[in-house]
Amino acid sequence: MVDFSPEIELLVEEFDRAVGGHLGLTRRVLRCALLGVSPGDDVLSLKAHTLCRFGIWFRENKRHFADRNFQAVDRIESVHQTMHDAIRCLCMDVLANKPVQNECLDTFEQAQSELIERLADFKTELLATSVREDPLTGLPLRYSLDDDFTQALKTCDRTNMLLYVVMIDVDHFKTVNDNYGHSAGDVALRHLADTLKTIARSNEHLYRYGGEEFLLLMQADSPESMKKPAQRLLEAVRNMQIPIPNADPITLTVTLGLACVRRGEGLEAVVERADKALYAGKAAGRDRYVFADDISNSAPANSESA
Repeated sequence: MVDFSPEIELLVEEFDRAVGGHLGLTRRVLRCALLGVSPGDDVLSLKAHTLCRFGIWFRENKRHFADRNFQAVDRIESVHQTMHDAIRCLCMDVLANKPVQNECLDTFEQAQSELIERLADFKTELLATSVREDPLTGLPLRYSLDDDFTQALKTCDRTNMLLYVVMIDVDHFKTVNDNYGHSAGDVALRHLADTLKTIARSNEHLYRYGGEEFLLLMQADSPESMKKPAQRLLEAVRNMQIPIPNADPITLTVTLGLACVRRGEGLEAVVERADKALYAGKAAGRDRYVFADDISNSAPANSESA
């Protein structure tokens, strides 16, 4: 059984209630058709699509559609409005004792069917994406790492580049939680994730690997050229100022373990080597990067102790 974040569970509950609100609307329209009573000013309004429960919910939560690259946002709005326009047409005919227009009825049925289908697709996409995405940082989780690793290897083979797995771990993170509380720790992790995003290039992949640990797939044309982005990453984290309520801003450092993928090496093996390099860096004083192929020299001169 998949456990979703409280935020996603609440969003889905609200989504279901908003969609279910249209069942109540259907009952009001049915009473109008059978008894000739008004379904309500909100249903007859030209702005009915913005007044119904779903319309209000959709407007308030539209960002969730866009954030997950759901491509039908505009179409959902259009179809939803078309459905309400058709409902108003049907009800106005009934209240005026006119024959119901077949065109309005057909439009209503088609719009309602499409809306239900598109909303079902959104819910499926929302839940599927939530399994792959960390709700705290917005970063992908390790579920998509295997495929990205395979694709990155193919790219590096074509471009004659080296692929590095970089394990990133926050130094003394327990102290942040102990001294400031877990909510402050969450703020710190979000700031760190945002900083790491600025370091990663468009062809590189960053993941929340677990806890305060992140994984970055990076490319370089040589081990020597890998040192510069590694050092830049360390300095960017050192320079972060993380605002904490009722306290001075705090700072963090990280330790990096870097492993260059060897020919024929699988993801699990290279992650294990990067982890060993990471722990060598921790043992040597933290706030530094260490190459897996050079663990014996795990305290580079350009690094600072934590």
